[in-house]
Amino acid sequence: MKDACVVSAKALKLAGELIRPGISTLEIDETVDKYINSQGAVPSFLGYNGFPNCCCISVNDVVVHGIPRADCVLNDGDIVSVDVGAFINGFHGDNAATFACGNVSDEALKLIDVTKKSLFKGISEMIIGNRIGDLGNAIDTFVRKNGFSVVKSFNGHGVGENLHEDPTIPNFGTPHRGPRLQSGMILAVEPMVNLGKEDVEILSDGWTVVTVDGSLSAHFEHTIAITENGPVILTACD
Repeated sequence: MKDACVVSAKALKLAGELIRPGISTLEIDETVDKYINSQGAVPSFLGYNGFPNCCCISVNDVVVHGIPRADCVLNDGDIVSVDVGAFINGFHGDNAATFACGNVSDEALKLIDVTKKSLFKGISEMIIGNRIGDLGNAIDTFVRKNGFSVVKSFNGHGVGENLHEDPTIPNFGTPHRGPRLQSGMILAVEPMVNLGKEDVEILSDGWTVVTVDGSLSAHFEHTIAITENGPVILTACD
């Protein structure tokens, strides 16, 4: 799976480099799409259950599954979550990150920082013999300690020959509960964190998920392998 994860990670890095005031989310999507195809890979999300684009690009109060559009032009102060995956040689990679567009507020920067750190809190629990609940509890505890809310309606997942596989990885949980982590598992862990309340809703397009209270939301994701030597982040990109 390393090949798929490297392409996914570099595609996400490219998307982040493109984010600036005045660019549309569709322009970002089209550029990333071309990059993935240039690597001999296929965008994992394009056509998945009918999704129309290469990337999910979610701005401000959009939590996940934002559809790139020509009329969605980024402004100074926006926060932009990009979720992208690549399929090559029979396997998928999957990752996401939230980026600041220009000069963003201090509370937005804190939200981004806490969400990213919460992902690594979860990864630190990905040790053989631990359980899914240990991972989710670590994420949720850290997020709540910082005054934010974990989205509970959407979760991480196994990833491999299929983009979404068992087990489901909630971003909350009870320690010592749930499926036991085993060597060889490859999991996509992806906390989604709201500045306000956890409640979300899906818009009429059937994809776009927004916060009910209109608060900002951030999203980070890595694909991680569980090994005898601890967790290995396959989508790490220097």
